[in-house]
Amino acid sequence: QVQLVESGGGSVQAGGSLRLSCAASGYGYSRYCMGWFRQAPGKEGEGVATIDRDGSTSYADSVKGRFTISKDNAKNTLYLQMNSLQPEDTSMYYCTAMGRGGYCDPSWFSRVWYNYRGQGTQVTVSS
Repeated sequence: QVQLVESGGGSVQAGGSLRLSCAASGYGYSRYCMGWFRQAPGKEGEGVATIDRDGSTSYADSVKGRFTISKDNAKNTLYLQMNSLQPEDTSMYYCTAMGRGGYCDPSWFSRVWYNYRGQGTQVTVSS
């Protein structure tokens, strides 16, 4: 069982930055691909970024060059640094752990799924 707790959301103006954190606990945390997805009310989940056990990262086209996913294995914490935020980034952001073996499947961006996810943290960007 893996527990994930997000923090760091908030309200910012367009062009601003936020850093989301996800504290992970439980057995086997390092065995999973870790990622962030976002979901606005009434919409499908949108994969944002993933990081695998070796630190390889992938991003949705909509956030490339603006968002950076990283992790601190010593602290069991996943991060999402979000720069140049735009109103269309407004959403609930969720930390996720998926798959086994620690490597990420690129098809996840087309259809978000997970073994575990946190409760979410709201990000609101005003114009």
